[in-house]
Amino acid sequence: MSGSVLGNVFTVSTWGESHGRALGVVVDGCPAGLDLAEEDIQKMLDRRKPGQSRFTTTRKEGDEVQILSGVFEGKTTGTPISMIVWNKDQRSKDYGQIAYSYRPGHADYTFDQKYGFRDYRGGGRSSGRETIGRVAAGAIAQKILGELGIEIYAYAKSIGPVDIDYEKFNKAEIYNNKVYMPDAEAAARAEAFLQKKIKEQDSAGGIVECVIKNMPAGVGNPVFDKLNANLAKAVMSIGAVKGFEIGDGFDAARSTGSVNNDEFGIDESGKVIKKTNHAGGILGGMSDGADIVFRAAFKPTPSISREQHTVTRNGEEINMVIHGRHDPIIVPRAVVVVESMAALTIVDLLFSGMASRMDFVKKIYER
Repeated sequence: MSGSVLGNVFTVSTWGESHGRALGVVVDGCPAGLDLAEEDIQKMLDRRKPGQSRFTTTRKEGDEVQILSGVFEGKTTGTPISMIVWNKDQRSKDYGQIAYSYRPGHADYTFDQKYGFRDYRGGGRSSGRETIGRVAAGAIAQKILGELGIEIYAYAKSIGPVDIDYEKFNKAEIYNNKVYMPDAEAAARAEAFLQKKIKEQDSAGGIVECVIKNMPAGVGNPVFDKLNANLAKAVMSIGAVKGFEIGDGFDAARSTGSVNNDEFGIDESGKVIKKTNHAGGILGGMSDGADIVFRAAFKPTPSISREQHTVTRNGEEINMVIHGRHDPIIVPRAVVVVESMAALTIVDLLFSGMASRMDFVKKIYER
């Protein structure tokens, strides 16, 4: 299957199926000498693993990672880093009914049309479980960015009809509630809303907002490999994402140039700064030194317990009920996936940009 590789210099290739023996990832292009242990990867994986609350699937997986290559005596060697997570709680029998029918909202039909064959056990490669490899690779990218003083964090901006209040924004609160909201009051309302959806055998969507701080200016490219374009591709490659915007996003279409333009100034240290950040930290496809702010819209989980109408591979119209264990909402577990995709994109473009100027090259090779 093509299309499983991301990046040009810092590359990531994920593999495995939801109900196969294991899932994993190969990361190439990581510099030698980075401190890296399985514990670093596990911290990120623990944030996306199932069974954390009543709002996630009850599938019991420890998602314990093993590093198979590319690390020696606690440091990266500069060679490909291969990581694996074994599946231990598959219930493939729960999916037997969909072997010849198409679940509404899933990729069953499109897989059949493309390949004439599909792994129907939990969706195979189109399952959200594929993101294990993305998060494991993202943990490495986050460590690299940490060495450079660049910070990435994401949170649920909204769940269903519940939006956070920015005046009550508390970054520490993100990890204190089950829905990853930085507003405790909004989190309580969101949890009550989700409880209602569970009782109604329904699901919900939401919006994840991501912030990238301390980015140097000039990262990205002016044409096809724009920073915003690459971020959009990376985030939109997450299966449940249906919308993406940076800065003011779609609201910019209703604005004016006099309002939307970010005026420049000089700070006390003599550094060029922007007085506002409507652009979301990116101008002309390159970072401008301000915080990068983007949002991703997630659709409701397509697997719901209600009876739905569909068709079989043979063209028969039927009613079906989807069995198995499913998240009533994807957003809380997707927060770390968004962070990971952003980190992978930033690292790849940072590494690509090292050869954009002769003085940069000299700094690397002059002794």
